[in-house]
Amino acid sequence: GPKGTTVELAIYQAFRFEFDLGKAALLSLIQFAICAVAAMAVWRVRLPAGLGGGMDRTVERWGIHTPAQRLLDATLIGLAALFLLLPLAAIVARGLPGLADLPPTVLAATLRSLAVALASVVLTLWLALSLAQFGLSGRGAWAEALAALSVAVSPLVIGTGLFLAIFPFADPMALALPITALVNALMSLPFAYRAIAPAWAEAESVHGRLADALGIRGLARLRHVIQPRLTRPVGFSAGLAAARSMGVLGVSALLSDPERATLPMQLYGLMSGYRMDQAAGVALLLLGCSLGLFWIFDRGGRAGAEV
Repeated sequence: GPKGTTVELAIYQAFRFEFDLGKAALLSLIQFAICAVAAMAVWRVRLPAGLGGGMDRTVERWGIHTPAQRLLDATLIGLAALFLLLPLAAIVARGLPGLADLPPTVLAATLRSLAVALASVVLTLWLALSLAQFGLSGRGAWAEALAALSVAVSPLVIGTGLFLAIFPFADPMALALPITALVNALMSLPFAYRAIAPAWAEAESVHGRLADALGIRGLARLRHVIQPRLTRPVGFSAGLAAARSMGVLGVSALLSDPERATLPMQLYGLMSGYRMDQAAGVALLLLGCSLGLFWIFDRGGRAGAEV
């Protein structure tokens, strides 16, 4: 309703219901400006990485051993756990009976979502690894800024921009799935970069001189020096990108049609039609796919790590 409308929702309404592309573009600029100002404010007030070398002792938190502090910590952790676990428990309890009554379109939507998630993983890793390598050439600040840029831009803003760019030349609706994979990859890029770039920089710092002395360069350096130390962060990043891509609605709400609906769109459509039992079943399926993809990639990264 009007009292709950945000800029993000206004973009969706201008695009889907009014098809006023000029208004959607203007709202997208407003949304970007708000997020950019917030990001710049956080950037300016952020604390430095550390206060000095110290004496190599673990910095303890004051008052952590008092009973009152432990009780407060346990209470806050318990409330956070309940906030996460109670909705998941409700999905499991309500969704199990609904799995037997899922519409036939859910299987196709699941396969589309899996395809989009896997494509998003490939794009995310490619972008994160490319930026991490770019940052090693003395341009780390630029690489970090590029990786964090998508934080200031919402999926709807990127989707609106891509639609405006593609619309004069092709049907954006026909490219809904590739665009969704690309936007999901951009949304996961900051997290993947923050996991991969430090590990790559540490590998070069610790083993780079020895590799140079031995003449190990190019693909051999990547295979024997860098790759074993990147397997774990790459696996985690892939799992995170896959899980986010499976569950995010974002740009698919703008471009998808019933014939190309993803699993989140199926869930949204069932809830809009008040078919709550089937919606709960789809939600449980979506939860299982997201957690399963994350576990597979993260487990594969840990199993393949040599160090």
